[in-house]
Amino acid sequence: MKQRIITAVIAAALFIPFVIYGNLPFTIGVYGLAIVGLYEILRMKGISIFSIPGLIATLILVAVLMPNDWAMQVEQMTTYSKYELLTIAIILLLAYTVVVKNSFSFDEIGFILLGSLYVGLGFYYLIATRDAGLEYIIYALIVVWTTDSGAYFTGRKLGKNKLWPEISPNKTVEGFIGGILIAVICAVIFQFIVPLNVSWPYFVIVTIIISIFGQLGDLVESAIKRHYSIKDSGWILPGHGGILDRFDSLLFVLPLLNLLHFVQ
Repeated sequence: MKQRIITAVIAAALFIPFVIYGNLPFTIGVYGLAIVGLYEILRMKGISIFSIPGLIATLILVAVLMPNDWAMQVEQMTTYSKYELLTIAIILLLAYTVVVKNSFSFDEIGFILLGSLYVGLGFYYLIATRDAGLEYIIYALIVVWTTDSGAYFTGRKLGKNKLWPEISPNKTVEGFIGGILIAVICAVIFQFIVPLNVSWPYFVIVTIIISIFGQLGDLVESAIKRHYSIKDSGWILPGHGGILDRFDSLLFVLPLLNLLHFVQ
């Protein structure tokens, strides 16, 4: 626990200034986080990010992550849109299976494409949400962090019924519900201090939804790790694991906030 707290404090001290400042340093920082996340998920499958498939996966990630203004500049310079770059990457992956006589298979192509999109889309919406306003990022972080903490402490104190033991043996129904309640309370306090331009009923409903989906994002990553028989996605954050271990909830929450048109 002590190591987790120390790592969390140091990571927050490094991450929060970038979030507050935004702009180019934030976007570059998110690219760095996403590339580490891609490295972690490829490693689960035994694919090196420095291999040809790994480099193509990085190309996919870079294209997915491009903010709209960057994508327009790239298109003006190269005549290729980000979607055409993705098409090129897919063609290259398919051609590679032939070059290596199927030692790199169609299944691995599917893993690379879905893995790159899983990481890339989540971090893309981290950039897009910050561009929409600092208050939306703070709101998302508050909901995710308080859900996580609320679920942990409620589960330890009151937890009796396992939520999904096949995926994450330590999570409980009581912790799941407690995480949602704590997140709603903290989000409501935030709304009083920094009002977002939404009605109160909609605000509470969205908070409940993204608290649930934040926990679902955590379970999804747990399911992936369990499938590949690993404990943590990486080692970069002592006591916490890897980048995906810390950002798994946000990878679900941020796209959902935008799909719900909560971020304006």
